[in-house]
Amino acid sequence: QVQLVESGGGLVQAGGSLRLSCIASGSIFSINAMGWYRQAPGKQRELVAAVTSGGTTRYIDSVKGRFTISRDNAKNTVYLQMNSLKPEDTAVYYCYADRTTIRLWGQGTQVTVSS
Repeated sequence: QVQLVESGGGLVQAGGSLRLSCIASGSIFSINAMGWYRQAPGKQRELVAAVTSGGTTRYIDSVKGRFTISRDNAKNTVYLQMNSLKPEDTAVYYCYADRTTIRLWGQGTQVTVSS
């Protein structure tokens, strides 16, 4: 079993920053990609950023230049540094990890950006 535990969400004013963390524990072998999705009220869940075990990253267009995903394989942790936050970034952010053919999910952390 693999458990993903997120932290770092909260309330911030527009233009501010937050850093999300997601720690994987348990049977963490064979984890490849890790990343973050988000889901705003009334909207579909969307992929925000992802990073492979080799460090290749990708981002949704709306966060490019503002968000940075990084990964510490030694700590089994993935981070999402979010700068220049906008009200439209408000959502529940979910960490995920791909272990072989299975996608595992964290419980989600709320990010609220006030205008």
